[in-house]
Amino acid sequence: MSITSDRPATLPGAVIDAGLFDAQWVDGPGGYTGVEPTAEWAEEVRRLARARNATLLAHNYELPAIQDVADHVGDSLALSRIAAEVDSDEIVFCGVHFMAETAKILSPDKRVLIPDARAGCSLADSITADELREWKAEFPDAVVVSYVNTTAAVKGLTDICCTSSNAVEVVASIDPDKDVLFLPDQFLGAHVKRKTGRDNIHIWAGECHVHAGINGDELTAQAESHPDADLFIHPECGCATSALYLAGEGFVPADKVKILSTGGMIDAARETKAKQVLVATEIGMLHQLRKAAPGIDFQPVNGRASCPYMKMITPAALLRALREGKDEVFVPEDVAAKARQSVERMIAIGNPGSGE
Repeated sequence: MSITSDRPATLPGAVIDAGLFDAQWVDGPGGYTGVEPTAEWAEEVRRLARARNATLLAHNYELPAIQDVADHVGDSLALSRIAAEVDSDEIVFCGVHFMAETAKILSPDKRVLIPDARAGCSLADSITADELREWKAEFPDAVVVSYVNTTAAVKGLTDICCTSSNAVEVVASIDPDKDVLFLPDQFLGAHVKRKTGRDNIHIWAGECHVHAGINGDELTAQAESHPDADLFIHPECGCATSALYLAGEGFVPADKVKILSTGGMIDAARETKAKQVLVATEIGMLHQLRKAAPGIDFQPVNGRASCPYMKMITPAALLRALREGKDEVFVPEDVAAKARQSVERMIAIGNPGSGE
């Protein structure tokens, strides 16, 4: 069934246990509440998705129930590329706002919904388009490399995007005599500078507040108390440098320290021989890791590393989006066209990598 432009966004009530889902969900500061992720809820979500001809996408950091009901789970860029390929009229992106924007950029003819448009991102918000324009004016001949965790407006001012898994390759592909403006994550930028050895890379002082909060002291303490565990470290984490220091000084075997994107963590989980893995990233990732390798004990380096924006995509919010057609994501075509170029230049290098 296709959604046409003259069709009402709101669909008729549920065919199962209608009273359960017709109650008003509560709009609070942490998102929409009032609906539990029961089996009946999952059945209704899937029924509504079929009625809308919608594909449900969920990021690795979403609540487990949201991940389990989705058609596809993964990193933001991987999901956005899936969005462009599927034969659906609508994409419901369970993630934060810049992710839904990226899906819209790569799927301009599809209707893209995010279950709660207030689900932002502290990293994407750490640089605005105006701030980037001012920075570019200071280095007019520099190449701008933006992490995909940025707004559409920032991508539109970018020469080439990157992901956490291909950032080193992207920067290495640039003329070594050219200055590089790398944004917005300072920890990923430090990782790229360390790997490439470039002195002419300028790094924006942005961060994801959740990843930045996973610090070196926590990692050191966890590594000391779990000496046989592998360490999976996201390069956005404040502890990434500490992890490399521990390996370099011999406190942790170097082969146990792995700096990985979230997609890379899934691959590494399937390959590791360790019985236990300490994971430094947002705790929603543990759900997919445990599904990928159920025989391994995955433990968070920081069990409080939960993104409040990701968790705004609640069962109630998803149901609301499917029932009422809210919230739709729009990107001006001129911005989308420029942003699309920066993503396509990255893909042309040959390793599109993961979203984060």
